[in-house]
Amino acid sequence: MDPLDRIDELIAMVETARSVPMSRNNCMVDRGEMIAALEELRGELPADLRRAAALLEERDKIMEAGKREADRIISEGEAEHARLVSVNEITVSAEHEGARIIAEARAEAQRLREEVDDYVDTALANFEQFLTRALASIERGRDKMHALREIGTFAGDEAERPLPF
Repeated sequence: MDPLDRIDELIAMVETARSVPMSRNNCMVDRGEMIAALEELRGELPADLRRAAALLEERDKIMEAGKREADRIISEGEAEHARLVSVNEITVSAEHEGARIIAEARAEAQRLREEVDDYVDTALANFEQFLTRALASIERGRDKMHALREIGTFAGDEAERPLPF
């Protein structure tokens, strides 16, 4: 029988016992019956108490293991959080550095384009001057040739002389 049921039985025995005459709180119970019931209860209690103590001890072990596991998970979570924050900071830093390098590269490319444009413009201007002088020289040579043709001075001795331009 369950010890709690046995205690309930003992309480019922005391409640149903006859009252002592002229007393409100005292009652008469069969001493032998009461002692037998209490000894039976005492016999049952140690096993139940040991089971209860073992269950409490097991519960404490489970709770301690759970606490250790929770602490481990929290520690791992904090480490992962720190790692992710660090990775995020590295990523942000790398993005800023990348943006800075790209801006520098674009500025350098623009500067080089401007230098190349200036160089090409100068080279073309020099070439234009050379061509202008060459065209002027060609035009003067043609004009002399037309002038000489009109006056008829193309003679044999002059034919061997170099052209005047």
